[in-house]
Amino acid sequence: MDRPEIILAPGPTPIPPEVLLAQGSPLVYHRGPGFGALMRDVTARLRTLYRAERARIFILTSSGTGGLESAIQNCFSPGDEVLVPLAGFFSERWARLADAFGLTVRRLEEEWGTRLDPAKVADALAGSPKVKGVLLTHSETSTGVIQPIRELAQVAADAGAMVLVDVVSSLGAVPFAFDEWGVDVAIGGSQKALSASPGIAFVAVGDRAWQEAQQAQNPRFYFDWREYERFAELPEPENPWTPAISVMQGLHAALELYFQDGVDAALLRHQRLSRAVKDGVRALGLDLFGEGLEDNWTVTAIRAPEGISADTICDRIRSDFGCVLAPGQGPLKGRVFRIGHFGYVSELDIIRGLAALEMTLERLDHPVKRGAAVAAAEQVFQEAR
Repeated sequence: MDRPEIILAPGPTPIPPEVLLAQGSPLVYHRGPGFGALMRDVTARLRTLYRAERARIFILTSSGTGGLESAIQNCFSPGDEVLVPLAGFFSERWARLADAFGLTVRRLEEEWGTRLDPAKVADALAGSPKVKGVLLTHSETSTGVIQPIRELAQVAADAGAMVLVDVVSSLGAVPFAFDEWGVDVAIGGSQKALSASPGIAFVAVGDRAWQEAQQAQNPRFYFDWREYERFAELPEPENPWTPAISVMQGLHAALELYFQDGVDAALLRHQRLSRAVKDGVRALGLDLFGEGLEDNWTVTAIRAPEGISADTICDRIRSDFGCVLAPGQGPLKGRVFRIGHFGYVSELDIIRGLAALEMTLERLDHPVKRGAAVAAAEQVFQEAR
């Protein structure tokens, strides 16, 4: 039967029918009161999600990477020094962006899968007193590690550096508090925990970063925050450029669904799904990858059994069962595979995915106790009731 695939990758996540219907609705003209109301609603919801009462919220038509690029363009000038702690694929993207715009990049290199030590970051900052910003990744999707942003932001602030955080795959899935943690810029995306379509990035900008944006010398046009601010202050808020209107309408519907039960309920659901996956995988005798895994409710990285490539597992589970898992990236390619468990994912999606993993491993001649992973996940879900 030709059925939709079971997507258990760390994004884009499955999209609810209500979001698809909203995207298929007639367009709201983007230079009028209808779009202004849409923008106000979406911005207010995002502000609550960020826990950012005072920050400016800019909505960009781009992937999350576009939001990261906007932060580099608006906060820095060529030659400015930034510190980038490296422990995975997406923290390295920060460094590549900073290099591309002529910043002086100080790298603190750690092994992939490491949970960053704030003391090491403090030492690195002490050795580079001219560092103007620290570029952090909250959820390192490539390794399944959540970084301790609150503590890292504190040591950066103590050193007088701005704190810029990639929250693309973490916002809405794990705790985050822009104001309380002293973050200056945080960049999210539509296609992860919120389960909207790809195509929209959103950026929370604090006062210090906004002041830097008034004098930064990096070239910018499409992502110039000053333009976004000017249009947001119109009587009916607008985007300076033609936005992805359909995706925006879908994001509005996704936020409505997310807030039906509220942020705390959504976080608890993600925590429960994460524990079910981790307990299920362990019940199969497989090892998890990365440090501090109980804090990561977005994605779980799993070491492939000896003698079987992780890529083979991903290919076989997709071809046999229509279940999409994510292979490893960079030095982890072939060594780990990853299961996403955030966004529009249900308990039965996890059960189906773990059952498919059991059968896939058995078909690849790895010894499996049938039903072990499923039973472990069911235990988590039943206990939660």
